[in-house]
Amino acid sequence: MNFTILAETNGNNLHPTTYQLIGAASSIGSKSIVICPNGIASAEAANIEGVEKVISVIGDCFDIFDGGAWAEALNSVCEGNILVSATPNGREIGARIAAKRSIPIIQDIVSISEGITVTRPAYSGKAIETLTISGDAVITLRPNAFEAANSGNDAPINIVNQSADIKISIQEAINQASERLDVTEADIIISGGRGMGSIENFSQLEKIADIVGAAVGASRAVVDEWGMPHRMQVGQTGKTVTPSLYIAVGISGAIQHLAGMRSSKYILAINKDPDAPIFGVADYGIVSTWEDAMPALESALLELQS
Repeated sequence: MNFTILAETNGNNLHPTTYQLIGAASSIGSKSIVICPNGIASAEAANIEGVEKVISVIGDCFDIFDGGAWAEALNSVCEGNILVSATPNGREIGARIAAKRSIPIIQDIVSISEGITVTRPAYSGKAIETLTISGDAVITLRPNAFEAANSGNDAPINIVNQSADIKISIQEAINQASERLDVTEADIIISGGRGMGSIENFSQLEKIADIVGAAVGASRAVVDEWGMPHRMQVGQTGKTVTPSLYIAVGISGAIQHLAGMRSSKYILAINKDPDAPIFGVADYGIVSTWEDAMPALESALLELQS
């Protein structure tokens, strides 16, 4: 059985989630047909173990992200079961392609086995849903939930030009998104809650994030009350994340927030309240105000880098 994998890129290189998609397919003995939008990183994809061939789809629509145009351009070269990363872009393209092909989409899976049987969290992580797929489907995989495939291959590359088939596409985006790493893609996340005091104090979290290459997240209270962008929100009504390290600063640990981050590999909680629920899921806890903890953490990290 082969999977069609929609590659996600980061600049001129493949995003790490693409390696994880290929690794997930390889874990059940399947080969991958990797589709690279606009031909970016096609050679890199061809070098990954488990890739049978690469389809480099080129077209004018790929200059700026446009979910509708991208789905239209990529749909014609997709076949069988389609794997996409459960990032904001991946979810949109996957849903659009599923609608075009009249097949189901299964979002945010965390394991896959022969059959094809997949699992995903349900009811805010309180239960695990198991599904067996009998026909074609679009499947989005949670970032960092699967082992990445290794390099060491030489798969063929086919080029497909879709420029003439796309009638409408976005040509210019006026409001550019933040250059900071998205929380769904990050291996390290540092999030702040109402305990940070004010939105201005998030600059302290950004300092730590810049040192360790982390994304900055926020609780729902911060997003609703202080006007933080919704793309930063972690939780049941925000984004579900699975980083290697999640640092929660000034977050009490409401069940809605825990639903979005409790599957992190390691959780460090910093809160001045020793009875805060966040300590119940944390691997490491520091009872302290952020004013005392953040400068000490920054100093320690800078010392490690020196």
